[in-house]
Parts: sequence; C-alpha cells; structure tokens
Amino acid sequence: MGNIKLTFMPRAAEIKKADGAPAFSKISPDWTWKDYWGEIKCRASSFRMRYSVKPGLYAAGEPDKDSDVFVSANYKLSFDILRRELKGLNAWILALDTKGINVWCAAGKGTFGTNELISRINQTNLQNAVAHRRIIVPQLGAVGVNAKTVTQKTGFRVYFGPVHAKDVPAYIREGYTKTPEMRLVRFNIIDRLVLTPMEINPAMKKFPLFTLIVFLIFGLQGTGILFKDAWEGAMPFLFFGLASVFTGAFLTPLLLPFIPFRSFAVKGWITGIAAIFALVHGMGLSSYESALPLKSAYIFFPFASSYIALQFTGSTTFTGMSGVKKELKIGIPIYLTATAVSLLILIMYKLFQWKII
Repeated sequence: MGNIKLTFMPRAAEIKKADGAPAFSKISPDWTWKDYWGEIKCRASSFRMRYSVKPGLYAAGEPDKDSDVFVSANYKLSFDILRRELKGLNAWILALDTKGINVWCAAGKGTFGTNELISRINQTNLQNAVAHRRIIVPQLGAVGVNAKTVTQKTGFRVYFGPVHAKDVPAYIREGYTKTPEMRLVRFNIIDRLVLTPMEINPAMKKFPLFTLIVFLIFGLQGTGILFKDAWEGAMPFLFFGLASVFTGAFLTPLLLPFIPFRSFAVKGWITGIAAIFALVHGMGLSSYESALPLKSAYIFFPFASSYIALQFTGSTTFTGMSGVKKELKIGIPIYLTATAVSLLILIMYKLFQWKII
C-alpha cells in the first residue's frame, strides 16, 4: 500500500484508563454527512485505499462487562456499517489493523487474521473490559482466523457471526445462532452494480493515454502528423476502447451469472467480442472487415475487455485466490501476445499506407 493513509475517527472520544484497564473510544451509531460522502467516494474511487479508523477498542452505546464484543476491520466503511447496525445496543467493537482493507479481502490477505486478533486482544486489555470470554467475528473473516489458536492464546472463544452486519441484532435475539439466511453470502445484481464504478474508474484513467496513442498511430504520415487522418482513423478505435471498458467493467459484472463459462477472462472476452461485432456493423464498418486496422481491433479489444473483467475477481464470491492465480497465469501471456499481434498488424498497415511494402 504505497498511498498515504488517512485515519478518520467516527465521532469518537478516547477514554483513558489506568494501567491494566482497557483504553477505548466512544462512538455514535449515527452517520454524519461526511460518513455518507465517504461511502460514495469509496464506491467510486481509490479513496477507499485511504479510508480507515485507528485500530483498537470502541464502545457503542454504554457497554459494560457483560456486553458483546464484535470484531471488525479498520476499513472505515466496514466499521461504519457495523456501528450503524448496533444502534440501540450496548456493545464493544474491536477494530483490527487490516491496513484499511475490508474484512473479506483482509482475511484472504492475512491482515484480518489469527495473529492480529490475538495481538489486538492483548494490546487493548480486552480481558479487563468484559467478564465473559467470547468474541464475535464476521463469517467473512473466518478464512483468516483459527478459532482454536485464539482461544488457546487469549482465553476468548471465537463465535462466527452473520455474513451481513444488518443481521447482527437478529443473531443476538436468536441466542447467537445463525439462521440459513444469515449464513448466505448474497451477491445479487445490486451488489454487483454497486461495485462497478470501482472497476470503471481505473480503466477510464488510462483512456486519455490510449486516445493519444491511437491518434498518433493513425495521424502519423510520411509528411508529419495529419489531424484529418488522425481523426478519421482513430474514432472507430476510440469507440471500440470505450466499448471494452463498458463490457469488461460494467456489463460482465452485471451479467456475471448469465454469461457462459466459469472463467472471468472468458466471460469478458465473450462480451467484448459481441460489443465489437455490434459496433462494427452498427457504424457501417462491416464492408471493411478485411482491412488491417479492423483485424487488429477484433484481436485487441475483446482481450482488453477480458483483462478488465478479470480485475473483478477479487470482489466476488465466484472464485477464490487459487482460481485468480490460475487465470492470471494463463491470461497474462495471452494478453501480451494479443497486444503484440495487434500492434504488428497496425505497423503493417502503416507500412502499406506509406507504400514501403
């Protein structure tokens, strides 16, 4: 994480205790306009990489020695969603140092893990804050936490709570028992739609550079750079580029369960090739399908869509780390080869245009 980390305290007031007693911060379950604005920025930009709270112990409401302890990541949006759902309850929140990463991703990376949980329990003197010895970890963090080791090292028994924070009140009412619904990892069309801005934004940041390269390729002539040639030759490619971003970052995630094959790379290629085919015919370019630039486009842009779609794997329930590594191992050489072949075809096109060959 090379970015500067910003730490936000969610309306918290730190309460210092004597030696051996826990130090904690009091927080409100109510969100301010800054919290809502922070959520919007997290959904739409890389701001989420700098959105965190200080690791430690927090008091929601007026918790005492019998109050429940909920474990969270120190990614502020995860933390905020949990504290909002605890409204009307008196509970403790133990925020782990996940480097500002959400529970699910941090568990996979190891930052929401056994060692950090043990360390945070000891550092906060949690054993002096509560009389019981139970902590509730979100189900999505289970992959990173060895409950037996935590109990052996700290004396605290780990309970794996519901997937979604909104189910926490019902989970407590049910006597700390999860219903089948509470265990279900939902990833419906709305869940996927919410994540698409974070896929579109990084791709669009590269689009100005792509535009410049395309204009240079088509505008470069033996006598210099001709704007008319650049404009006429580049415009279809710019539309193809936008289509690749749209299909890879938006359409593929949105239609994920309905596109054939399990591989994200293949799903992205399918939507990409369909989009290019539709654009070629929609723009009246079908009569030029034998032209070298169009051959280059049919090779490069579907694979560009495939590569962008592959980035969505880390946000889904459809694959695991091993699946991602396997796709990357196979996909990267293919993407590089496709890019090289596409460039070679465009070079041949320019050489024919300049009558060199």
